[in-house]
Amino acid sequence: MNRRIFLKGTSSSLAGLGAGAAISSRSLGAQGNEVLHNTRSHPSTGVKPKDYKKEPFQRLVILGESTVEGGPWLHQKEDRYADVLVRLINAVQEKPIEYINKGIGNNSISPRSPAYAQSAKPSALERYQQDVIENRPDLFILAYGLNDMRAAMPLDQFREDMATIIHDVKKACNPVTVLTTVYYMTGYRSFPPINKGSVELTLEYNKCIRSLAVEFDCIPADAWSAEGGADWMIGYDGVHANKIGNLVLGNRVFEALAQHCSGLTNYIFQQEKDTHWTQFTTQKRAEAGDPFKRTW
Repeated sequence: MNRRIFLKGTSSSLAGLGAGAAISSRSLGAQGNEVLHNTRSHPSTGVKPKDYKKEPFQRLVILGESTVEGGPWLHQKEDRYADVLVRLINAVQEKPIEYINKGIGNNSISPRSPAYAQSAKPSALERYQQDVIENRPDLFILAYGLNDMRAAMPLDQFREDMATIIHDVKKACNPVTVLTTVYYMTGYRSFPPINKGSVELTLEYNKCIRSLAVEFDCIPADAWSAEGGADWMIGYDGVHANKIGNLVLGNRVFEALAQHCSGLTNYIFQQEKDTHWTQFTTQKRAEAGDPFKRTW
């Protein structure tokens, strides 16, 4: 691929996510402040992240395509990035999260996608009521765009269909909602008729997904920049992340959640509250006029 194009797109995505150290909240204006506040904070901006969840998560539903469902490119289903994410969540919560994986390989966002005719059905738009809303999650991950981008679905139609799902799910059960950007891949010319994608089109799709995150107050998890254009994170088929890639993706989603959901830390603070180290250091901080203060 064109490394220069990838790096340019990654720089744009980081700026859009508020992660650029040189960007100030004042220079971004009201809309830019909203992006920073609702996505990722950076110490140089002085902007604190929004806290979407002050209690532990109970039920996760992830709706997506083949990378969510998993397949023969992985040695075991537990290598999927959603499973990696669940293990990370369970490592910090007192009670494990209920995990419902609603990935379908070769799936499309809606019947309007050019990929729909040869795709596995039903599409996301045809199944989100049953697969997501009826399960009443308090954490919802929507991971679409790869197959629709590869089929060159018009971006305005993709955005409308994604917006419908996000709006209806939030209205029905108001879960913390995470939107993943389109994954990195290498085999753009393979597997017709979904062989019309490109790096440039992926960047446009990811810009669209980030704008949806701002509009609907969702947490973006930037899968694209997490993979960093590293071809060695993609398997032989040129489409799916290998085990290493899935580890990276799972950690990226967890990172996004940890920055915006203080409830993930409740059990950690409870465990550490009465330790000798905590008692000693909080006493020293109080004596120095810098007492521990819970700000969330």
